[in-house]
Amino acid sequence: MKYLIKDFQYYLSNELGLSKNTISAYIKDLEQYQAFLEKYHHINKVDRIERKQIEGFINSLKRKNISSKTISRKLTSIKKFHSFLLLEKEVDENIALNFNMPKTEKNLPKVLSVDEVVSLLEAIDRTTDLGLRNLALLELIYGSGLRVSELLDLKLGDIHLNQSYVIVTGKGSKERMVPISDMAVIAIRNYITKAREKLMKKESHSYLFVNQYGKRLSRQGFHKLLKKLAIDAKVETELSPHTLRHSFATHLLENGMDLRSLQNLLGHEDISTTQIYTHISQKRIKEIYNKAHPRAKEES
Repeated sequence: MKYLIKDFQYYLSNELGLSKNTISAYIKDLEQYQAFLEKYHHINKVDRIERKQIEGFINSLKRKNISSKTISRKLTSIKKFHSFLLLEKEVDENIALNFNMPKTEKNLPKVLSVDEVVSLLEAIDRTTDLGLRNLALLELIYGSGLRVSELLDLKLGDIHLNQSYVIVTGKGSKERMVPISDMAVIAIRNYITKAREKLMKKESHSYLFVNQYGKRLSRQGFHKLLKKLAIDAKVETELSPHTLRHSFATHLLENGMDLRSLQNLLGHEDISTTQIYTHISQKRIKEIYNKAHPRAKEES
C-alpha cells in the first residue's frame, strides 16, 4: 500500500497540479489510514480493504473527539485515493464512493475592523529594513487579499508596480492577475529600493519577501511577526495571515463589491466558497446595529 500512496502523491502533483500543502495533507491522512489498517486489521494490500474498515477508521476518529471538519477532510483523502486505485485498476470498485461526509459546523472567519487594520499598519517601525518589509507585507496582503502561500511565493518578476498589479500563482498552479493599491505600490517600492538588498546579504534568489538572513520568509516567520504586531498595536482580534485575507474580502463586500468580482480577486474556484463572506457581512452589520441603535436592545 505504501508504494501506491507514493504513486498517488505523484498523480496529485504532476497530473492534477495540486499545491504542496494540499498534497501534504492528503498524504498525512492516508498514512494515518494505512497505519490503522495495518495495526487493527493486518491489511497491507488495497484489494483486501472493505467498507467496514473505512467505517471503523472514521469511528475511531470520532471516539478521539476529532472535529467533523477534520474527519471530512480525511474522508475526502480516502475517497480520492480509492478513486485513483480504481483508475489504476488496482481494485475492481471504489468502496469509498458513497460515504456521507460528517456534518460540519461553519465557523465564520475572524475579521478585523478597518480601525484595527490601521492600528496594525501604524504600529510598524518604518525606520528599519525589517519594518519597511513588514509594511509592504501588510499593505499587500490586506490590499489584495492574497493567500499567505501566494504572498510568500511572489518573486520580483511577478510585481508590476507601474501598472499596479501582481501575477499570483494560486491553487492548482493557476495564475491570476491581482490589482494592488496605491499604498501597497509605495510600500513595496520603498522596501525593494531601500531595504531588500541589505536584507539579502550574500543570498541570491528572486523571492520578494525575505527574512533577516536573506532567505525566503517562511509562513512561521510571517505568523510570528503578525503576533508581535498585534501586541504592539493592542489588537485583540485573533490574528493570522488568513485574518487579513478575510478582512480584505469582508471590507470590499461591505463597500459594495459584487460577489463574482470578489470571487475572481480571491481566486476561488467555486462561488459558494466566496459566499461565506456574505454571512460575515450580515453578522457585522447586526453587531454595528446593536451598538449604534438606541432601541436595538431591550432595556434591563
